[in-house]
Amino acid sequence: MSNELVIDVNPNEIVIALLSNKQLVELTREKSNLQFAVGDIYLGKVKKIMPGLNAAFVDVGYEKDAFLHYLDLGHQFRSLNKFLQQALARKGRNLSISKMRLEQDIDKNGKMSDVLKSGQYILVQVAKEPISTKGPRLCSEISIAGRNIVLIPFSDKVSISQKIKSTEEKNRLRQLLQSIKPKNYGVIVRTVAEGKRVAELDQELRSLVEKWEGSFQHIRDMQPPKLVLGEMDRTTAILRDILNSSFENIYVNDASAAKDIKNYIAGIAPEKSKIVKHVGGDMPIFDQLGVDKQIKSSFGKTVSFKNGAYLIIEHTEAFHVIDVNSGNRSKAGNDQETNALEVNLAAADEIARQLRLRDMGGIIVVDFIDMHAAENRQKLFERMKDVMGQDRTKHNILPLSKFGLMQITRQRVRPEMNIEIQETCPTCLGSGKISPAVLLTDQIEEKLKSVADSGEKKLTLKVHPFVAAYINKGFWKTLRREWQSKLGIKLTVKEIPSYDLLVYKIFDNNNQEIEL
Repeated sequence: MSNELVIDVNPNEIVIALLSNKQLVELTREKSNLQFAVGDIYLGKVKKIMPGLNAAFVDVGYEKDAFLHYLDLGHQFRSLNKFLQQALARKGRNLSISKMRLEQDIDKNGKMSDVLKSGQYILVQVAKEPISTKGPRLCSEISIAGRNIVLIPFSDKVSISQKIKSTEEKNRLRQLLQSIKPKNYGVIVRTVAEGKRVAELDQELRSLVEKWEGSFQHIRDMQPPKLVLGEMDRTTAILRDILNSSFENIYVNDASAAKDIKNYIAGIAPEKSKIVKHVGGDMPIFDQLGVDKQIKSSFGKTVSFKNGAYLIIEHTEAFHVIDVNSGNRSKAGNDQETNALEVNLAAADEIARQLRLRDMGGIIVVDFIDMHAAENRQKLFERMKDVMGQDRTKHNILPLSKFGLMQITRQRVRPEMNIEIQETCPTCLGSGKISPAVLLTDQIEEKLKSVADSGEKKLTLKVHPFVAAYINKGFWKTLRREWQSKLGIKLTVKEIPSYDLLVYKIFDNNNQEIEL
């Protein structure tokens, strides 16, 4: 399996597409001013205690107060709170958890009012981003993720990823981390740490400890709500979590971003730094690499996947519903049960991709085509578990019910990715009527003349490929050459597949769009 990352850097957002064997499997949009991302650590202020919910609402700067449940405080909340109070009071110059005496664990069956009060300052971490009408979901069991390990302050446990199968390697990593970790720090060893040397793990551990303790240097001057320690940007976080030997290329359309990513990869996996490639050119990077076409075909209510079969995907506030349809697909010589199994197995592959691609969370109910044989239903269940095994998000899958329904739960930590592929026509503006297509070239010529009269002589015209083919039609006497001679300009015609048929834009010599 080969993986590729395509990163489209725009002034307002970064769009990240993950391709597996050239097929789009994940799409992430990160706003330039993104706040309240999963992993961000805030100094908040308790606004209200809710005894009935055994929870509190905390002001972290979002328009709606964030939610913190008692069970999300963490066993060592008292130690965290003590450390925070010392940092705010600045008792002692160098704050170090290793020198602290940890407080007693809170009662797991206790009440929120026993440990918090309104107006209190509190250190919290975003566990779920704001979704729909809800504010962020918080926790106070802080964790700081690195490439190979996750650091957990106020703990002493060393946990090893279950995906590391070798008992010998698990024991080696556990003993190694026990010997190098500072006192009062816990560690979770990630799968990629398998086979890593002590020097590399020790360096990362020290870096995470410095990052945590360094974030408290100026906390005394902060007034809540305030960001104390931000999670790294989504691009770097994705690279940190999934970069492995299967990655072959990382394409970026911004030279500065490409340099930053290359430097980051050189630090965590030097042998992979050469896979970062800057893609220039006037055409959008998603058009150049065929990602835009996959986006348009993968989102929407109806998704085709194989030989006429398709999915119907509906979203509600409570859960998502997916209906599997065979369409007009049939194979001569195959009975209904065999056809149903083949369609369902193919649908399982596409459903697993759609869950990752749209980042669908919560409860997902899938209505597969009915199958009567128990062994076929088991085959489908096993296939779904297998293809969902590549999904990094926590999930749980139940076998098919007697009604042919499969229930899936998938952790929901950020809003679902939803791209509306049906847009208001930019040519008719939703009226359903457009100017005669026969007049398009006359309109373009008129605009070119207007621009040429203003002094611009070297122009680029970007149009739909069909229109470009018409403008360049012929060997010598083309419409483009005619315009050049008539208007006294040098004209380059470029094809942009993502443009609508009658849309055109004119750019100057510096590739700046000229407002028409």
